[in-house]
Amino acid sequence: MTDAGFKSIGGSLKERLDGYEPEIKIRSNGKVQFVGDGVVHIDGLNDCKLGEMIEFEGGGYAIAMNLEEKLVYAVALGNDDEISVGMAAYGTGKVLSVPCGDGLLGHVVDPLGLPLDGAEHIAHAEMRPVEMAAPPILSRKPVSKPMQTGLLSIDAMVPIGRGQRELIIGDRQTGKTSIAVDTILNQKGTNVVCVYVAIGQKASSVAQLITHLREAGAMDYTTVVSATAAESATMQYIAPYAGCAMAEWFMYNGRDVLIIYDDLSKHAVAYRSMSLLLHRPPGREAYPGDVFYLHSRLLERAACLSDELGGGSMTALPIIETQAGDISAYIPTNVISITDGQIFLDTEMFREGIRPAVNGGLSVSRVGGAAQHKSIRKVAGKLRLELAQYRELQVFAQFASDMDASTQDKLAYGETLTELCRQRNNAPMPLAVQVALLYAATQRLLPKAMEHEAVVKFKTSFPGYFAKEFPEDYRAMNLTGDLTQSNEENLKKSLSEWLETENAAGEATGEKQ
Repeated sequence: MTDAGFKSIGGSLKERLDGYEPEIKIRSNGKVQFVGDGVVHIDGLNDCKLGEMIEFEGGGYAIAMNLEEKLVYAVALGNDDEISVGMAAYGTGKVLSVPCGDGLLGHVVDPLGLPLDGAEHIAHAEMRPVEMAAPPILSRKPVSKPMQTGLLSIDAMVPIGRGQRELIIGDRQTGKTSIAVDTILNQKGTNVVCVYVAIGQKASSVAQLITHLREAGAMDYTTVVSATAAESATMQYIAPYAGCAMAEWFMYNGRDVLIIYDDLSKHAVAYRSMSLLLHRPPGREAYPGDVFYLHSRLLERAACLSDELGGGSMTALPIIETQAGDISAYIPTNVISITDGQIFLDTEMFREGIRPAVNGGLSVSRVGGAAQHKSIRKVAGKLRLELAQYRELQVFAQFASDMDASTQDKLAYGETLTELCRQRNNAPMPLAVQVALLYAATQRLLPKAMEHEAVVKFKTSFPGYFAKEFPEDYRAMNLTGDLTQSNEENLKKSLSEWLETENAAGEATGEKQ
């Protein structure tokens, strides 16, 4: 090669290397001293941070939970079989993140965002850290828009607003998950995205729930995050935060999202197991001292964002299981103090066949009528009080041999209201139907001596009659949530016509007999 050729190559290399600065990547590393029960003790990670992801040479990962003077205590993600004593461990400088985006809708994922429903790859918009700071007060606006559950007793007595945190609490097998599922089903066609987080449940129960959501067409707008009882305590601990991160993506993109944590009792138990294995000092009922912070930092992330941030909202429905109706236990009182109200499900009412078994006395919504449609607020003003009085009167009526006419009227009225609030599973009620039934009962437009069978018939057949005879009013009440004067007049008219038709049919049947 000629001198000119060498000079041209040298000039080209000089151009490419111009501005090059040598860089040395330093990666902190340590060595595994102990591994067992999902807990790993690591020596040598001196600059490790709390919550940092740690990578092992075998390919496994862990999260740093305790930072001691010489050791880092971490919890393994997934199975700890691939981690062994003496193995090298490296700090990644990153926190655990999960995939978020529309691509997750219709899928069942684990707390790390990996598909559990056979999907090979789930498209996602971005990765979000599972632990994020809650929106500050100035980034929020008051809760004012209703989140309809489709359950008459809840929408009328314990209304839930978009951005609210409403606790569902009750003993085992009292219909807590059923309320959550009905609320998901009722969001069909409302542009509300749903995230259901299953924590520590039986795999068969979760599979049954997913099948039901698919059959009802609800999986199109729902993501299920599952950490069953077979999963490690670490995965159960991460699950609600992962689900929350996925829901937050929709909220910060200006959309309304409903997230259900089923249930936080098992979440607290999983965290207690982790904490005891990490040698953290136990407190009341062996829970660690920060168990309140465990749930407060999760539930505070639910909010109704200001218009400047897009006006999105995240509504949280955490579920807590009580023992023998004891709502004054440690975890229930913690979560009650964090949330904006609770729906208490009564075991006795459930046994009596009243479904959903909502106890109007112990249930409360701290947002109340501010997050309720005008029409429901108008017709359900004293419903809670009247049902509570009926329950009290019912107890005394068991011992009374004879009662005066006014007491009998109150009991009959209470029975009618109770029957109207009774609702079978997986049958959410449209807003117009709720208003029509409550209006007829609370305005005392139904006959006083109406028998139980007649009330059941009224509940099942009158809504269809009203929707058929006055379709515009029915549609308007569903869309606007308001009960105008013309709507009210037509509702009265349809009710009187239906009663006349029923009376005529009853008389004709009597004559034939």
